Amino acid sequence: MSTRRLGVQDRLIGEIDKIIKTLTLPPRASRDVPQTTPGEVLAEAERAESVRLMRVNHAGEVAAQALYQGQALTARDPKVESAMREAAAEEVDHLAWCEERLKELKGRPSFLNPLWYVGSLSIGALAGALGDRASLGFIAETEKQVESHLRDHLERLSPRDLRSRAILTQMTHDEMKHGAKAASMGGKALPFPITWAMRATSRLMTHGSYWI
Repeated sequence: MSTRRLGVQDRLIGEIDKIIKTLTLPPRASRDVPQTTPGEVLAEAERAESVRLMRVNHAGEVAAQALYQGQALTARDPKVESAMREAAAEEVDHLAWCEERLKELKGRPSFLNPLWYVGSLSIGALAGALGDRASLGFIAETEKQVESHLRDHLERLSPRDLRSRAILTQMTHDEMKHGAKAASMGGKALPFPITWAMRATSRLMTHGSYWI
């Protein structure tokens, strides 16, 4: 009995450590930043828009870390938990790339990131508690919406911001892969009220991070 409690405590400490590192330490990517030929120098209005868009994407990757963490915590099937951890590792690359690009653009992350993290962690844990098929379906729908959001940002970025475009293009490919894998593992389609609520929450985070 005492061994089980110790195991739970160790796991909880490990998860808290992940929260602190995600919100306070520079993320370390396992893959190099997607490279491209240097673009032209951006006008100030173009640079400012790139900062705002990359800040939104950075916030989305902070939320993704929390979402996968919450779902892995409550996953029933070890294979599902492993898939969540693997996807989260790739999302760390996205987080690092967005953060590096923000620094290059002389921008900053969203001040609201701690709020997005806590909210996403709770949502992820709830989704996982509903069962693995529902959790996988939630991931598939989330990645579908993220893919649409990234494609919208690619259209809004200046054609001259080749570096940001390369990052978002690779992120789009990765998110499509995550969504397809979740669906192939048995993720079930979510009812419309849930997908509507997910879109509404995403819009709130997008608008908040764009400005704050």
